[in-house]
Amino acid sequence: MTRSYKWLIATLPLFTAGAALAQPGAPEKTGVPAKTQVDPRMQKVLDAHKALKPKPFHTLTPEQARKGPSATDAVKSLMKKEGKSTTPDKTGLAKVDDTTLPGPGGDIPVRIYTPEGQGPFPVVVYYHGGGFVVADLDTYDAGPRALAQQAKAVVVSVHYRQAPEHPFPAASDDATAAFRYVQENAAKYNGDPQRVAVAGESAGGNLATVVAMQQKEARRTLPVFELLVYPFVSNDVNTPSHKANGQGNYFLGNQDIAWFWNNYLGEGWKTNTDPLALPLTASTDKLRGMPPTMIITAGLDPLKDEGTAYAKKLQEAGVKTELKNYDGVTHEFFGMGAVVGTAAKAQADAASALKNAFQSAGVGGAGDTTPQRGDLGMKKAK
Repeated sequence: MTRSYKWLIATLPLFTAGAALAQPGAPEKTGVPAKTQVDPRMQKVLDAHKALKPKPFHTLTPEQARKGPSATDAVKSLMKKEGKSTTPDKTGLAKVDDTTLPGPGGDIPVRIYTPEGQGPFPVVVYYHGGGFVVADLDTYDAGPRALAQQAKAVVVSVHYRQAPEHPFPAASDDATAAFRYVQENAAKYNGDPQRVAVAGESAGGNLATVVAMQQKEARRTLPVFELLVYPFVSNDVNTPSHKANGQGNYFLGNQDIAWFWNNYLGEGWKTNTDPLALPLTASTDKLRGMPPTMIITAGLDPLKDEGTAYAKKLQEAGVKTELKNYDGVTHEFFGMGAVVGTAAKAQADAASALKNAFQSAGVGGAGDTTPQRGDLGMKKAK
């Protein structure tokens, strides 16, 4: 590692002490929300993770962090304890292929999930999480697999160059290149080029919406839909949800978030306002004409407020947007459908939204920059 973290260590106490980071488009600060009770099944995953003795990301080098126990490892540990198979579920899938796509920095690894039946199928280009630094196609297998199974779509799960070895904009460049290649070559994967959506979890949610921005700015064909699962879209670590949930108890703490941003954006991350790095800083004009969007948040996630704020900002730009929050669960919950009922519900809701979007393909797509009527569904999941 050539980058020094001494400055970060010196300033991190500010974030937990509640020093404000005044950023354009920052989530509104309305006080610390009341504590939410942890879903019992979610707690079992948290306990399983704790038993693996993880170390906080911010105390490790990126190389060390990539080897540490993940939320996925915790899920597998719990499944073994409960006598469940950890073999990935192949129900409804004709095949799962690992291959590569051409990218600006070399080949981009992808995993393609193809549903059973006759195509051409709609397509979802999916981007995994990991703060732009950690994780891979294996860590985030369950989410895209469930979407392929339930939305009856070809899902192309995209890896990308990671920071700090490849800082911004490497990841977004790879994400956009992968989307364009899949869209232009959808028939190669038994997919329909007129029905291509984007989706992503956490940092992947950032990349998914950045891809849509890039397409709009270049006046190229837009995705027909965005599915953004607890998107990582703001560098403000002083929101109420950060204060309530960012102490490191739920997989991801505020110090870890600062560490991720520093690795991705460099030492100036706190003052960065580039919307292609931090979508919440995007202007209304930049967001106007974006595809219909569903944003999923978790009640115990530090990122909850920024996901809510981004949904509101999209709605203000006239984008048809649905926001669904799931109480009692944490960051990373979406891929835990095998052990957490709330995650299975979220996967089903996301797949339903995708299917509806594919049925009305073309709305907000095909390079259309006509403003959509705002329709922010502030729905609370049961």
